[in-house]
Amino acid sequence: MRIGIDIGGTKTDAVAVDDHGRTVQHFRLATGYGGPAVLRTAAAAISRMCTLIGLPVSTLDSIGLGVPGMVDALNGEVRHAANLGFSRLNLGSELHERFGVHVRVENDVNAAALGAYHFLELSGTMAYVNLGTGMAAGIVSGGRLLRGATGNAGEIGHIPLYPDGGRCPCGQRGCLETVASGSAISKQWATDDPFPARSLFSAATAGDPHAIAVAGRVAEAIAATVRLVVLTVDVDHIVIGGGVSRVGEPLLSRVRDVLDDWAAESAFVASLALAARVRLVPADSNVAALGAALIGGQR
Repeated sequence: MRIGIDIGGTKTDAVAVDDHGRTVQHFRLATGYGGPAVLRTAAAAISRMCTLIGLPVSTLDSIGLGVPGMVDALNGEVRHAANLGFSRLNLGSELHERFGVHVRVENDVNAAALGAYHFLELSGTMAYVNLGTGMAAGIVSGGRLLRGATGNAGEIGHIPLYPDGGRCPCGQRGCLETVASGSAISKQWATDDPFPARSLFSAATAGDPHAIAVAGRVAEAIAATVRLVVLTVDVDHIVIGGGVSRVGEPLLSRVRDVLDDWAAESAFVASLALAARVRLVPADSNVAALGAALIGGQR
């Protein structure tokens, strides 16, 4: 039995996965803020899960964690996790010392990518585009993550595409993330709805002119991301996940419409069959926690 934990800025998801890769237990708890609190959250999730599945911690095959920030997958150290309130935490070794079980730590988007690949039973290559507070991607080939020379493979949200665009948190101007992310939508669409993306696309469907314009920009930026990914790594599948993906079909249909429009204008783009490669991750599929569990089983 393996445990996977997805530590988010406000909530932590935990799953238990059996030897066949099936999720047998799941729960959610609040995430603490700051290094010590995050460590306590992870430890509490592990202990509670073992109670629920009725197994001692010592009998687990592995523990995997997905965490936002820069992750050294070799030693389990997490750095610059601003949303969690710490700059450095050796989460892997701390949990290994506490529980005596093999622990692997991975960036949360990479974990979600592996989880989506497994959950959707894909083969070949896949890019998982995460549209959350920011934008990033995880790339999987043959069931293995591609991290790149410095571990930054998939940081597509920081590709500058709009020279006159707004300043990105990375310091550049006009990055894709400044248009097609949860935080970008909040800035472009004022609403009291706790889920601005849902409000935006609902208003666009209802015919609101401003909403139609903003939703169009967001869909075009996501479509541009799809095109960039295919033109650089030519993956078989592109799966869109993260909070924004919960908009569902209204989001996917607008992105596909943009891709179809581009295909109608260019035989080359048409040959790429971009719209056919794109899908959304199923809602509430816990792919990040599932991926963390799968990563925990890798050596």
